[in-house]
Amino acid sequence: MGSSSSSSTLMKYHVFLSFRGEDTRLNFTTHLLQALKDEGLDVFFDEEKLERGDQLSQALSRAIAVSNISIIVLSADYASSKSCLVELSDIMDRYSVGQHTVRPIFYHVNPSDVVKIDGSFKKSFDEHKTKRSVDEVKQWETAFAEVGKLQGWHIDGSRPETQYIKDIVAYVMQKLMKHQVFLSLGEDTRLNFSNHLVNALEKVGINVFPDNETLKKGEKLPPTYSRTISASNLSILVVSKAYASSKSCLGELSDIMDRKHNPNDKHIVLPVFYHVDPSDVRNSGGHFKTSFEDHESEQPADRVQQWKTAFAEVGKLKGWHIEGGKFDRPETEYIKDIVEYVIKKFTNIGFESASEELVGIEYQKNAILKLIKQKDCRVIGLWGMGGEGKSTLAEAVYKKLSSEFETHCFLQNVREEIKKQGKESIRNKFLSGLLKSNVDIGTPSIGSTLTQERLNKKKVLAVLDDVDDSDQIDYMGVKYFGYGSKTIITSRDRQVLESGGADTIHEVKGLNENDSLQLFSTFAFKQLSPAVGFEDLSRRFVKYTQGNPLALKVLGSDLNKRSKNYWESKVEKLKDCPPEKKISEVLKSSYDGLDLVEQNIFLDIACFFKGEPMERAKLILSSCYTGVECGINKLVGKCLINVSSSTNFSLDYFDYSTMWPCKLLRDAIDMHDMLEEMGKDIVCQESKTLGKCSRLWNPKHVEEVLKYNKGTDRIQGIKVALSRMGNLLFQPSGFESMINLRCIFFYFPRSWLRKEHEDYKKLHTYQDDIISLPNELRYLVWHYYPFKSLSSSFNPKNLITLELPYGNMEQLWNEVHQDLVHLREINLFSCKNLKKIPNLLGALNLEKLD
Repeated sequence: MGSSSSSSTLMKYHVFLSFRGEDTRLNFTTHLLQALKDEGLDVFFDEEKLERGDQLSQALSRAIAVSNISIIVLSADYASSKSCLVELSDIMDRYSVGQHTVRPIFYHVNPSDVVKIDGSFKKSFDEHKTKRSVDEVKQWETAFAEVGKLQGWHIDGSRPETQYIKDIVAYVMQKLMKHQVFLSLGEDTRLNFSNHLVNALEKVGINVFPDNETLKKGEKLPPTYSRTISASNLSILVVSKAYASSKSCLGELSDIMDRKHNPNDKHIVLPVFYHVDPSDVRNSGGHFKTSFEDHESEQPADRVQQWKTAFAEVGKLKGWHIEGGKFDRPETEYIKDIVEYVIKKFTNIGFESASEELVGIEYQKNAILKLIKQKDCRVIGLWGMGGEGKSTLAEAVYKKLSSEFETHCFLQNVREEIKKQGKESIRNKFLSGLLKSNVDIGTPSIGSTLTQERLNKKKVLAVLDDVDDSDQIDYMGVKYFGYGSKTIITSRDRQVLESGGADTIHEVKGLNENDSLQLFSTFAFKQLSPAVGFEDLSRRFVKYTQGNPLALKVLGSDLNKRSKNYWESKVEKLKDCPPEKKISEVLKSSYDGLDLVEQNIFLDIACFFKGEPMERAKLILSSCYTGVECGINKLVGKCLINVSSSTNFSLDYFDYSTMWPCKLLRDAIDMHDMLEEMGKDIVCQESKTLGKCSRLWNPKHVEEVLKYNKGTDRIQGIKVALSRMGNLLFQPSGFESMINLRCIFFYFPRSWLRKEHEDYKKLHTYQDDIISLPNELRYLVWHYYPFKSLSSSFNPKNLITLELPYGNMEQLWNEVHQDLVHLREINLFSCKNLKKIPNLLGALNLEKLD
């Protein structure tokens, strides 16, 4: 065992390893055990594997109970062992009540044979039935079949075992991870600087050990934190005057630097030299000399030397030097810098877990890595239809290689972001990230020789994701990147990549049948292979998806826990669909299975809320429908939307005073482009008459409806970037007929807002002082609102958010309207003509007033 069975039963284990000794002990299992130990994990591993008779020993039962994860190596002879089956039964009992994480390894056995108890396993169970009670064997069979349904790893000889072991260890480390940042600090900063730093990190959603509550309480922490350090992505060392006097601090520091020295470990170490000179850290001088002399009188010489070596190495690292003198910056500024740096680091490493676990991506990733190694391949194009996994593949490659480049940037959703923010804003953001300084270029080309020269000196790794115009590639300055730079561009249009100068183009193809079946089963059955009785139906569905990962996920999620009759009905519906429409029909069928409220939530997200903060979207949707929380969970469960952490929102959490988005990690609603397009197409099919469609987002359509007064009571929401519209005069009564209008989003990209100009007032009526608005409005966002007030007939009783920055109004509404109980936010930034704000005593839930 990692710790033998005679060890203290109070010890806890990260992993319990169940295996058949005669099968795998001297090969695969031994290598897996060593790899887990190398990561500092405590593993229960029974070396003897003796047959123990009827009962599971108390030591083994306790070891299972105090382990976080059980890994079961299901080899050909596993089921012949009574002790293995007793172990397995105990493990699955704990799993069934939610007390345990279990992952099987199908070691040269077919997962379906485990589920069906077939092949060599049938023979083993038949033999048990001749010697054991019927009830006991039945219990073993149930546990055995259940573990076969779980998601795990199928080792069939197609890849080296070392790669599987690497994947397993990575999964265990990810599963055990509790903290993103480990903070090592001396007692003299616990209640001041370190306390403020932890508070700032926690505010942006980063998990820290020790947390703020622990620091405030002043609890005495354990002397070593090896497990916590090994489960963290990043360590911050607050090296203060008292730091080296603490044996526990030096022990932590030594463990942290050991991780940094491991070439296979990407652990990040950031020192903060707090009121100490970094040269004293490097040379163990000043206060530190006395501290180490004290340790030398009490500790073994080799241990103190190890501490001094690690301490000196920390002094050589780049970090922050907080001197504390009267000419130094405020500590709050240092803390802000540290938090932003940590967010940036986590943004760069955040792709790994999502990409690496996707089925069928490995061989395509390796193909791209080979292309990148070729000197004549500076620009690599990834081409394929929507939903094939181009972005996921680019992310996996980016994550693998980013540390090898001087600077790197992953620019997501280029096509969509340019529509929202404009090309200039996106390019400035992109180049600022690469050059690590503020870049503001207002011309179509990068005319600045200085900017060109700076880029030319950088070895860059860049990803431009979802490009739909070859001019966008040149506009971003790709040709100026320095020697050894690599740019990956994803697009649905091969011609865009060819015209944009791609040196080579890799076609991202659908998954093969086996990988498709595995991905489909992961979502349909929560296991690696189809359930008994569903094999043929599963293969038919897989055939219809044509290996498209998005379609496989959406379809599998929809079929999860459905009856066989439902499966058969759905497969018949897809059977007669033309091949070129099968994927879109698969996606549409999942939408058809939603109830009316869920469908409306889906369409609102597709048309209005994609990329917006979850918190705000829920608030607005909840004012329109009942059961929004359940509805959103249903959409997530069906893979029709997903939730991601983001700092990049088109409308929300925007600091108008600085013209930059606030650096807050918040949950945002995301949705695949194909699903967004499907949702918008569903809305377009509602009516051939524009004014009778429920939602409007196309600038030309919005212009036509307003200009010719075509609005009807069918319209529920309008969203449009005003930068994409011309100046438009419309009737003051333009919204009167839209009595069910709930949301208006008339906005400019951030880059436009930074350059305030009178010409931005794109929408006007024939009377400049007033406009009629419907009382059903929940959400009113109108940048450069051109009128002197909101209509006296408008009752804001349903309004949640009112956002009118740079508006022309002199007042909002008459004092008669006091029913403002739903109002949460008012934003009137830079409304220079505003003379009067109404009495807001009725706005009991108001949270933000700008």
